Amino acid sequence: MILFGAGKLIAVPTFDALGAPIANAAPIVVGILQDVSVDISFEGKQLYGERQFPVAIGRGKGKISWKAKSGDFSGGLLGALVLGATAAKLRKAAVIDAAEVVPATGPYTVSIDPPSTGVFVSDLGVMNGLTGAPMKRVGASPAIGEYSVVPATGIYTFASQDAAIPVLVSYEYSIVDDATSSLYTLSNNLMGYTPAFAALFYNHYQGKTNVMKLNNNVVGKLSLPFKNDDFTMSDIDADASADASNQVGYICQY
Repeated sequence: MILFGAGKLIAVPTFDALGAPIANAAPIVVGILQDVSVDISFEGKQLYGERQFPVAIGRGKGKISWKAKSGDFSGGLLGALVLGATAAKLRKAAVIDAAEVVPATGPYTVSIDPPSTGVFVSDLGVMNGLTGAPMKRVGASPAIGEYSVVPATGIYTFASQDAAIPVLVSYEYSIVDDATSSLYTLSNNLMGYTPAFAALFYNHYQGKTNVMKLNNNVVGKLSLPFKNDDFTMSDIDADASADASNQVGYICQY
């Protein structure tokens, strides 16, 4: 059978981070798939006598591992397959370089208004909009080139000498209930428990189809190489093992 292209990769979560079975799990399609590599290997045990070559070879431990590269980073992939976590409809985010202007007359304060009625969480720095120089944060009574902020209110205070200058404010904010957001918590769970999923590899070319399913998979590594002048391609490394019925999976061609 001749195959062409990366095909499709569909993952179905089966166990969460605490080892509990997942009922009615939503399948996750690994989008914009660039390439997939499945490696099946075994340890060979050779029996030697007095001659140079073995007289018998027995198969020892086997291993199935696979790698995939995707141009579509999915929070569901990270949350369900790597962290074994369920998404919450919350938003924790940041606004970078929000354009503000220090009032020309006192009080020389800027009140932050996060998007979508969000709540100010923490300061991430202020830059002088004219020079691009970072301003120094102080506890109170800022001098020229300085600022202070009240985390409870998100109100920034500047020096009178900086009146009327543009500033770029960066800050973190949160939204308690946001149907458009999916938040996955990075929890420090005990060792041993591992989120698992079934993976199906599908490839169709010139009227022929190859399907491979691995019943029980664990992600060992997910990397997100952010680049200055290129798209981010997430790399997934996973290992497969037998499921509770001692079945590893199947390969079907038709």
